[in-house]
Amino acid sequence: MLTYKDAIKNSMDFLARDPRSLFLGYGVRCGTKGGGFFSDINEEQLIETPVAEGLMLSMAIGLSLEGHLPVVLYERFDFIMNAMDALVNHLDKMKALSRGEFSPKVIIRCVIGGKENPFFTGPVHTQDFTKALRKMVSIPVIKVYEADDIEKVYREAYYSDQSHIIVEEKDWYAHTE
Repeated sequence: MLTYKDAIKNSMDFLARDPRSLFLGYGVRCGTKGGGFFSDINEEQLIETPVAEGLMLSMAIGLSLEGHLPVVLYERFDFIMNAMDALVNHLDKMKALSRGEFSPKVIIRCVIGGKENPFFTGPVHTQDFTKALRKMVSIPVIKVYEADDIEKVYREAYYSDQSHIIVEEKDWYAHTE
C-alpha cells in the first residue's frame, strides 16, 4: 500500500515530467527540506526562493504567464497568509480582470504543520485555513486526506485549466498507510 508521503513524492515526480514545470519555495533544493519530495527532480526545475511568500506566488504567476507550470510550496499553511494579495487579487481574478486575455495557472502546495511528535511546530504553524480560503477564492482548494487520493488530486490539478491549492497534513507523512 502506498503511503501518504510516497504518494506526494510520486505526484511531484509526475509533475516534473513536464519540462514546463518549475518548483518554487524555500527548501526545494535542500535535500530533505520540502519533505525530500524534490530529490529526483532536475535541478533546473527547482527555484529556491527567500522566505518571501508574496514574492513566491507573484513570481509563479509571472512564470505561468510566460508558459511555465509553477508549483509553489508553502511548507507551512500559515505562510500563505503573507501572499494573500497575490492570491486573492491577482491569481484568482486575473482572467476576469483581463477579460480572458491572461489566465495564469499555478499549483500551490500548502502543508499544515505537524502536531504529533516528531513534527510539532507549535500553534502558529499548525493552523488549517482550508475553509477560509474556499470562501475567498474561486479556484479549487482541496485538502487531501488519504494517500489514495493524492496522485488523483495532483493529476486533476495538472490537467485542469485553472490553478489549484492542495492542502496536505504533515502528520500524515509519518504514517505508513
